Amino acid sequence: MNKALLFIGISFFIVLSLAAVLFIELKTFASTPADQSATAPVIITVRPGQTLNSTAEMLYREKVVKNPTKFALIARFKGYDKQLQAGEYLLSAAMTPLQLLDIMVRGAVNLYKLTIPEGYNLFQIAELVDAAHLGTNADFIQAATDAARVRDNGLAGETFEGYLFPDTYFFPKDVSTERIIEAMVKRFWSVFTSEWRSRAQDLGMTVHQIVTLASIIEKETGASFERPIISSVFHNRLKKKMRLESDPTVIYGIKNFDGNLTREHLTTPTPYNTYKIRGLPIGPIANPGRASLEAALYPDKTQYIYFVSRKDSTHQFSTNLKQHNRAVRKYQLGRRKRNDK
Repeated sequence: MNKALLFIGISFFIVLSLAAVLFIELKTFASTPADQSATAPVIITVRPGQTLNSTAEMLYREKVVKNPTKFALIARFKGYDKQLQAGEYLLSAAMTPLQLLDIMVRGAVNLYKLTIPEGYNLFQIAELVDAAHLGTNADFIQAATDAARVRDNGLAGETFEGYLFPDTYFFPKDVSTERIIEAMVKRFWSVFTSEWRSRAQDLGMTVHQIVTLASIIEKETGASFERPIISSVFHNRLKKKMRLESDPTVIYGIKNFDGNLTREHLTTPTPYNTYKIRGLPIGPIANPGRASLEAALYPDKTQYIYFVSRKDSTHQFSTNLKQHNRAVRKYQLGRRKRNDK
């Protein structure tokens, strides 16, 4: 009987000792990077439904962890085995296993930077999305021109043009084009405040009209300080029921524009040709930034109704046609009057 108790005691001691050794090993493993000197991160993609063991083996193959079994054990001891989130991660062998687990449990996926410059139209934005590998050009255009989705977002117009706010965004690799658009529209509304909506009403204009005007100001402006002045020209023309005669609007209405604006283009009616139609075009021609939106809402008080390029990104403004023609001769020389506004 004594021998049996002794055997049980010794066995229990051995098991306890082994457990203690394993605990110490796992604790040391959990806080020790696989390679403290590692500098290059590794992209690891965890698929939806992927098991903990598969993830551990993947990390081992990529030399991010030294022992997949120990990694899986730590995850189970911490209760993380069912909490790892799918996604693309930027991980390093210089991270400890606990740090790796924390990243994947939080879902801190690798994000791709997408910067939209002011004045880009939806087709140019589609190219940037494609170049950033966040979706295809075609998919983005299809989503951005989905009239039903536009209406679901409470916007006027047939496309999201004008509401894809220029800014820098960060998206995970598997983001949908719809999610990208939603983020840009949400950013637009964070900028276009209720105060600005009230201001639009005071001007007798809708938000859509303000965005449309702001997009024209954006495309016409080479110097930021001129935005409120250019805005005043268009506001003055609208009040006088004069045509806006803006080249960028004409260009937007030309399919596959080759960079050469011709007299035929200026005389061909389209919903965007402000040489032929009175008032604003049917919608924005680009996506304006905050400064252009503000300029559309708060134009300078001037009597200007013309402006012409000085060829240095600024413009000469005039209050009458005689002054304007003189400015054209001075700054445009023998160029055709297709640059006149």
